[in-house]
Amino acid sequence: MNMDPSSASVATRREMLLHGGAGFGALALTYLLGNHRLLGATSENVSPVDDPMAPKTPHLPPTAKNVIFLFMEGGPSHIDLFDPKPELNRLAGQPIPPSFKRVVTAMGEFDSPLLASKRKWKQYGEGGLWMSDWIPHLSTCADDIAVIRSCWTNGINHSGGVCQMNTGTPVPGRPCLGSWVTYGLGTENQNLPAFVVLVDNHGTPVNGPRNWSTGFMPAVYQGTRFHNGAEPIRFLHAPEGATEAQQQGKLAFLNQLNREHLITRSEQTELDARLRSYELAFRMQAHAPETVDLSQESAATQRLYGMDQKETEVFGRNCLLARRLVERGVRFVQLYHGAGSKWDAHSGIEANHTQMCREMDLPVAGLLKDLKQRGLLDETLVIWGGEFGRTPQSEKGDGRDHNPTGFTMWMAGGGVKGGQTIGSTDELGLHAIETRLHVHDLHATVLHLLGIDHMKLVYRHKGRPERPTQNEGEAYRKIVG
Repeated sequence: MNMDPSSASVATRREMLLHGGAGFGALALTYLLGNHRLLGATSENVSPVDDPMAPKTPHLPPTAKNVIFLFMEGGPSHIDLFDPKPELNRLAGQPIPPSFKRVVTAMGEFDSPLLASKRKWKQYGEGGLWMSDWIPHLSTCADDIAVIRSCWTNGINHSGGVCQMNTGTPVPGRPCLGSWVTYGLGTENQNLPAFVVLVDNHGTPVNGPRNWSTGFMPAVYQGTRFHNGAEPIRFLHAPEGATEAQQQGKLAFLNQLNREHLITRSEQTELDARLRSYELAFRMQAHAPETVDLSQESAATQRLYGMDQKETEVFGRNCLLARRLVERGVRFVQLYHGAGSKWDAHSGIEANHTQMCREMDLPVAGLLKDLKQRGLLDETLVIWGGEFGRTPQSEKGDGRDHNPTGFTMWMAGGGVKGGQTIGSTDELGLHAIETRLHVHDLHATVLHLLGIDHMKLVYRHKGRPERPTQNEGEAYRKIVG
């Protein structure tokens, strides 16, 4: 390579970074000391240029500041919970009429007989929302809930469906919604993760950590999974006998080594994310123990979430922890109920959904009521739903198959007008037919409520502008009050 002799004594960028690498440890230590006010600094001094998680200005005035996404993994049956179909019961036992055979359903056969819903239905609240007897506690929150009956997706199996509901596409490799939100808005609490994932004790979610990954974006925006039990954050407490000064010294030295290692590997965003996770872990040792200590909550509050009952204790704990997290500025919290596709009811839907609803109903209603009485529901968007719904046809005689062509989700809080029903499915609950909202539309709506224009939120990947909804979808603005 030819070089101008006059520039021979000038250090290259790589050489400058290499020789200056030892100073990164001091920068990390300075940041940590500053956060502990030992240098007169505060966390508000962190520049967005230096910290990718610093709060950012939204594109438009938001109605919500944070999100709690209640993910019912496996596909809850909309026609047994929120979308009553008298015609289904009238035709029960018969093959599906030819007029409904517009497209092939997910996996079921059209010659399977229609399966009646055994639920009892009533209208609740001033808006007259229809809800079944499987969700008696949620029915008391009807005026806070906007039920969207016209959702549809492309994912026909659990892996593709869960992937699409999280990332917008059935194919893995793209950032999830929580990562886009934290990339676009940052976090208001530098001492806790911006994006937290809580999983119940049923198992591991389909696709595992890919559901809360960043895809092609920097790994720093990925979700942080908390665990069940008394220690949601493992290894949170410092080793016995270790002083704060010792911890700071170890972290500063570790950062110095890692920064030097990172100099020639800048394309590996996982390394930078790991560095930041070490720094965050140190700060969390001082702040997170109080956040996850649910014993600070009154007995009445714990009962509100069902923590005094065996069937609701685990998910109730997660719902209460979610409230404490958003209360402290965590931007996005996602809760998995029925992890490992436990809502999947190809057979025995009565027993399956009776159990799943009993575990979920009281804690979710408690969450909505607690947020509301604390004045947090106005700024917290709560989303409920699974990866798809279930078919009106029977499977194995007493179950229902996957249905991606029409199903129900609901939203509450965050500026959403409660007590309304949006869209509809056909008379059997098979296809969304009115105000059809694809997953891209749902994601665009969530981002809009947070003040983000989904077409203006751009991350350049390999020279191409990438957007959270893949240049598709439209925010449903009528959902706001």
